[in-house]
Amino acid sequence: MKVQPIDDRLLIEPIEEAEERVGSIIIPDTAKEKPRMGKVIAVGTDEDLQNVFKEGDKVLFAKYAGEEIKLDGKEYLIVQRSDVLAIVRE
Repeated sequence: MKVQPIDDRLLIEPIEEAEERVGSIIIPDTAKEKPRMGKVIAVGTDEDLQNVFKEGDKVLFAKYAGEEIKLDGKEYLIVQRSDVLAIVRE
């Protein structure tokens, strides 16, 4: 299934952090904060947005940003441009 966000929205696949271990204690996923970094899967229809973001970009986004959706068994976020904080360059 292909999803095309509209206007100033991005479809983002959150990048999960590896399981964290403190000594012999494993911190469960439910106790961790949600990921704040993700990979852009699709860019909305806004021309200015398409000039800034490209598919495959890694971005940092606000902690409680976006609407969670599930497609083909994977979780994604639809995030507005104003919730994206930065593009990560490596």
